[in-house]
Amino acid sequence: MTIRINALTNPSSDNPVWIAEGTDGRPLGTAYVFAPPGDGAADLRITVHPAERRSGVGTRLLQAAASATGGRALLGPAVEEGSAGESFCVAAGMRRVLTLTFTRLELSSFAVTARAVDGYRLVHWEGTVADELAETFARSRRAMDDMPMDEAAWAPDVWDVERLHRVAAAVAERGEILLTTAVIAPDGEIAGFTELVVAGDGTGDGQHYGTGVLPEHRGRGLARWLKVAQIEAARERFPKLAGLLADTADSNIAMRRVNDSLGYRPTHRSLLYQVDAKE
Repeated sequence: MTIRINALTNPSSDNPVWIAEGTDGRPLGTAYVFAPPGDGAADLRITVHPAERRSGVGTRLLQAAASATGGRALLGPAVEEGSAGESFCVAAGMRRVLTLTFTRLELSSFAVTARAVDGYRLVHWEGTVADELAETFARSRRAMDDMPMDEAAWAPDVWDVERLHRVAAAVAERGEILLTTAVIAPDGEIAGFTELVVAGDGTGDGQHYGTGVLPEHRGRGLARWLKVAQIEAARERFPKLAGLLADTADSNIAMRRVNDSLGYRPTHRSLLYQVDAKE
């Protein structure tokens, strides 16, 4: 089959997009690259119509994306272990760089408590952060900078107040609800946080986004206290919520230990594959 790859945007831009077409003009698949500031890997998303898979469409799209990144590494989306997505990544010569275990907490059976940590206090909010906490919340995001990413060419995200508001707005536009629980240190700064997204009708399973505690505040039990407090608050706010979902790198021993102790149970594993940067 003859495949044409057409750039829908300037390939040298930060967010190039390509479409694969057949000789009759039928769309076969797309590739999208997001290159954040810095030297970390660019994010790659390839979608191929199910009827056109295993015919070289994905490979051609991958080649187009790799040739446009100036040698920068490309980090693919998480693919479920044993899936067709994993088969494609292996066949395309991509390298496995991170393993994630997905877990679920059944809320009806949750009965865990956590001790408050002396000198610290908890705050909860829904949606975007209040103005009086916005700056310290943005500063606290560096708690995620050293999360285990194994061999992935990942660079920490850069956060500011504008980005906090933008993310909260995006969740709201999807019809979902962003819940945040943060812990405030004796000096008034946010020392850690945990985030949860719930469907607008408060049913089904909620999805954890991020949980982090700043390095200088670790070892006190803050992560466990944060998560227990958020679980209790979410269950009270949304009594029809069935469960909570989380995904954690297998190498993130500290977070896995917390989740295991709270009753999160594995459901499946996903893998990240990468096209390495060219020297």
